[in-house]
Order: sequence, then C-alpha cells, then structure tokens
Amino acid sequence: MSYAIIRNTKYKRENLKGIFRHNERRNKNYSNDNIDKEKSYLNYSIKSPQYSYEKEFDRIREKYNFKGQIKKVSNIACEYIITSDHDFFERIGEEETKRFFETAYKFVAEYKHLGEQYIISAKVHRDEQTPHMHLIFLPVVHTTDKKGNSIDKLACSEFWKAKDSYRQLQDDFYKYMVENGFDLQRGLPKEETNRQHYSVEEYKKITNFKQTKEVLKNMKLELPDVPNLEDINVNRLSKKRDEKILEDIIKPKDNMINELYKDNLILQQELSRQARIVEKAEKYQRERDKIMEDNENLHNEVEQINAEYKQKENDIEWKYKSKIKSLEKENSHLHKIIDKFYETIDKFIHWICKRFDMGVEDNLIRDFQKETNTFLDAEKQIKYEEREKEIEMEI
Repeated sequence: MSYAIIRNTKYKRENLKGIFRHNERRNKNYSNDNIDKEKSYLNYSIKSPQYSYEKEFDRIREKYNFKGQIKKVSNIACEYIITSDHDFFERIGEEETKRFFETAYKFVAEYKHLGEQYIISAKVHRDEQTPHMHLIFLPVVHTTDKKGNSIDKLACSEFWKAKDSYRQLQDDFYKYMVENGFDLQRGLPKEETNRQHYSVEEYKKITNFKQTKEVLKNMKLELPDVPNLEDINVNRLSKKRDEKILEDIIKPKDNMINELYKDNLILQQELSRQARIVEKAEKYQRERDKIMEDNENLHNEVEQINAEYKQKENDIEWKYKSKIKSLEKENSHLHKIIDKFYETIDKFIHWICKRFDMGVEDNLIRDFQKETNTFLDAEKQIKYEEREKEIEMEI
C-alpha cells in the first residue's frame, strides 16, 4: 500500500526568490535531471501568487497587520511538499490525482486554523516522475495580546512549538486523506525505523548522485568468451567441462561480485559517515535556531519594557507639568491678591490721614511700624521675624 507523504521546510526571506523561480518554473535550466521541460505545460496551480513570494509576503503582512517583530534571521514562510508514490497516482488516475491535491490543499488551510488567506502558492508539478505539490504558506498563529485583543502573529517557532509537531502533522494529514476516500497508510515513525528523513536533493549531495549515476551508466559487465567447442577434445569434455566452466565463467564472475560487494560496503560506510555529519550539522543548526529564537524573545521583552518605561515617563512628565502649571496659576492669583492688598492699605492710610487731619502719611506709617514692630512691606516683615528668631536661638 502507498503512503500519505507530507514534508515541511522552513524558509527565511533570502530563500524565497530561488524557491519562487523553481516552484513557478521561471528558470530556463534546472539542476534536477528528473524535470522534463516538455511536460511542464501539465503543471497547474491550485492557488497562484499575484507577485513573487517576497512581494506576496509583504502584501499579506500589510493587509492583515501582523504582530510581532520580524528579523532578517526569522523564518517567515514554510513549504509543504505533498505526494505519494508513482504507482499510487497511476492506479487512481488523473481525476482522482487532481482531487488528491485539492483535498490536501483544504487540509493545509484548515490545519491549526491557518486560513486560506495565508497560503501564498500551491503548485502541482506533473513534469517529473511522480506528481507532487509545492505549497508555500505563512506560519501565522491566532492568539491574543496582553490586553486580550485577538491578533494574528507571524511566528514560525510558535506554529511548530510542540516537540512532536511533525508527528502530529503526519498523523493528521494521513487521517484527513483517508477520511476523504484515499486508500493510503501512515508511514512508520522515525523512532521505529531509525531512519533520518532527507530530501531528494540532500540525498543527491550526500551520495554524489550525479557522479555515481555517470559511473554506473558507463560500467559494462562483460562475460568472458564462451569457449569454442571445436577447441575442446571431445574425449576429455566430460572430465574438463566442469573445470572449464568453473575457471572461465564462475570464478571470474565470483571475483567481480566480491569486488562489487567490497565497493558497496565502502560506499555504505561513507554514506553512513556523511549521514552522521549531516545529523550533527542539523543538531547544531537546531541549537543555533533555538539560541536565535531566545535572543529574539529577549529582544522583544526589552523593547516591551522600554516602551512601558517610556509610557510611564511620559505620564509622570505630564503629571508634573500639569501640577507646575496649576501652581503657577495659583501663584499668579496670590500675587494679584497681595498687590490689591497693598493698594487697599495705601488708600486706607491716605483716607485716615485726610479724615482725621493727622498730617503726613509717612509719619503715620513710621510711627505705626515703630510702635508695633510691624512693617507694611511683607518682605521686610518676614526678614525681620526671621532675624528675631535667629537672635533668640543664639541667646
């Protein structure tokens, strides 16, 4: 039975240009020898991008107002490669093959409530040996901000947050396709098969596929010449026949098989060694991505703290400015009251002198201040009282 196959790859912005040209068949030449350009007209889109993948990302980001900070090192898009084996598509026929990819497209739109609006492109390739679909989407999570408002956040790390995210993806995709009438089976988990999943291009790089293919193409296994019966003594035929077959045919072939077996062992050992190197590289890459993700989260937290501090600083500044303005207004009012009080006192003294014919106002004021130790000038009075207090303290 055939398998339901779905693979995910994460991309940074710098990767999108090359992926766009490959998926949408914008190149003139391809390194993939399996592509038959004469059949490229059979390719079709379930969803076509309006622009390049980069411009599509910018358009969707602006339209749906993504939250969260996006850096140069951030993974901003993912690609599902969806397929099965060649025999499966031969068996179900063209119409069911088309329904297979349309069903897979609906699965992606519904998976984790992504939404069709965040799918950039879904391109089915029929110009290679096995039909398959390249589906590019933005890993958007639907969440809430600190105030409880619903937001859409582009966050690849959160989209694939669970440790068994890819196992869940494989399980859910298999169930969805079976429920929609496709006779498929779930592949065995990596933990049971002890296999590492590599893409076709990764296998080609690891095994030097092109060079090996060329060597195998030019290799000729020639049988040794069959002995001429006329050169064999008929009387000795029965005795020498088995020895002749053994020496001229069986042994050379055995030797060739042994040599090929040794070469195969060496190639397997080299492949295992390089596979271990790739596994270590992927481990280091995962650790690096985790560090970069943690760094990005810390950076976001610092920016959030700075923003909150700035807001508090602005609030305090506004509060004190308001208070100062209020005090200045109150002070101005008090100055007016004091000025008015001076003016009233002056008028009152003038009126008293005139009313009771007391002579010069200055003499009256001087006598009042001398007898009461009180100055009509408030500033002088304050200075006088402060000086008196200092004298008392010295005594």
